[in-house]
Amino acid sequence: TMHYLPRDRAPIMDFGFWDETPAVWQQQGLPEGVHTDDFFGMDPQWIDLPLNLGLSPHFGERVLEDRGETEIVMNCDGVTVERGKFMGSIPKHLDHALKGRETWERDFKWRLDGRNRFSDLQSRPGMADVLAKHADPNRDYPLGIPAGSLYGWLRLWMGVENISLLVHDDPALFEEMVETVANCIIDGLTPALESGLTFDYALMWEDMAYRCGPLLSPRMFKQYLVPRYRRITELLLKHGVDFVLVDCDGDISLLAPLWLEAGVNTMFPMEVGVWGADPVAYRRKYGKDMRIVGGIGKVLLATTRDAIRKEVERLTPLVEEGGFIPTPDHRVPPDVPFDNYLYYLECARELWGHNLPNLRPMQMHSKPPA
Repeated sequence: TMHYLPRDRAPIMDFGFWDETPAVWQQQGLPEGVHTDDFFGMDPQWIDLPLNLGLSPHFGERVLEDRGETEIVMNCDGVTVERGKFMGSIPKHLDHALKGRETWERDFKWRLDGRNRFSDLQSRPGMADVLAKHADPNRDYPLGIPAGSLYGWLRLWMGVENISLLVHDDPALFEEMVETVANCIIDGLTPALESGLTFDYALMWEDMAYRCGPLLSPRMFKQYLVPRYRRITELLLKHGVDFVLVDCDGDISLLAPLWLEAGVNTMFPMEVGVWGADPVAYRRKYGKDMRIVGGIGKVLLATTRDAIRKEVERLTPLVEEGGFIPTPDHRVPPDVPFDNYLYYLECARELWGHNLPNLRPMQMHSKPPA
């Protein structure tokens, strides 16, 4: 699909679900105890080498306070959050261990030595069998490799407000942080790429945009991030990894051309949002150089069958062209009715899957409209 080659059908994939969604759906007909990917008959997806390129060792996660419906937790990234025990989508950040030069030197910089990451992975119990399976030239699934994060991790460790001030107050420290993370990623990736394993794609995570655009100006993005992205993507391409995905929510319209310039060629999950991102418009603007995963508005799935059907039909020509794998544009929330999701999959299997039969017809049969 991503090479624009002939294929029997499009992949049928999802992004995942809020933890609460299956619990809510069980009240609407989803059988208890089933794995959602198996139940819905999704194609294999996101099989990545479990290579840690970030903080090592992590901070130990611990619960600091129980507040009944919420709890205060210091997580493995050194971030203190208040998170809900149920229906808690995004936790509220309360404090961050990374505050400036002193905490960077004392608590973070030394955790970003990437030189032994692949050997550490190889030494894990049971990993030899996993790596042997991945090395099989006849494997029937795409294998990915993580490619880290140049801004998203720093934003997570430091907080949006603090890092937004840092790029103005101490740009030298910001650049040092970005360079250190980039070196860690490259040092961690290189032995894995040289190990004989072949990878079909690499996945980066940034989450550096919101409904009004990027959290870092395009000028600073081009100055500080693009050169480091290039180092990473050139290393990947040298070893045959020609698809580099970036996972970034929000309005990425100002960043997308810069990612392309830096060799990051696949936008994921192409969140539609209130800003109205449209995979068709992105293809019209950037051509086949940009690949896309996502682009199905999760909010749309909570509306009507007619709206769902029309969107699946509208996107079908782009699906047929290739370079586009449609999925919900983020994890499906519990306000999407179970029957709506079944109907969406029926339409996808018919039009994108070329009348792909349902794996479990009785389970996949949706109720008639009221």
